[in-house]
Amino acid sequence: MQIHEAWWLAALVLGIVEMLTGTFYLLVLALGCAAAGGVALAGGSFTLQLLAAAAFSFAGWALIWRSRRSRDAREEVAADMVLDVGARIQIEHWDEPHRTIARYRGAAWQVELADSSGPGGRPGPHVIRGVVGNRLVVTPSGN
Repeated sequence: MQIHEAWWLAALVLGIVEMLTGTFYLLVLALGCAAAGGVALAGGSFTLQLLAAAAFSFAGWALIWRSRRSRDAREEVAADMVLDVGARIQIEHWDEPHRTIARYRGAAWQVELADSSGPGGRPGPHVIRGVVGNRLVVTPSGN
């Protein structure tokens, strides 16, 4: 077996394992092996083959890391665009000093005070400052 065939076989095996795992990290490693196979076919030394595999793998991993980081930033921006922020809600009573359950838009929601280190909540009107999962984060209304 030629060395370039061994590199391509390694790329094929990594590609198959990648299909089973669902991450993209093994895929870029497979692309690195394929690049090393191309260098081997062109007659490059084993050192050049290793450098090609490392360079392609590192570049691919950097691209994946960068795209995941930007996706996480987009999700944070999307969380800030919740339409309920700024809406008013009436709290009838507080079950705990900083948490309760209240009706809002026809459903029961978990509610917590934005400032959980301050004094406990008081019944009355509140303003929604954020939504975390199925929990409304509120502050007392100034009215």
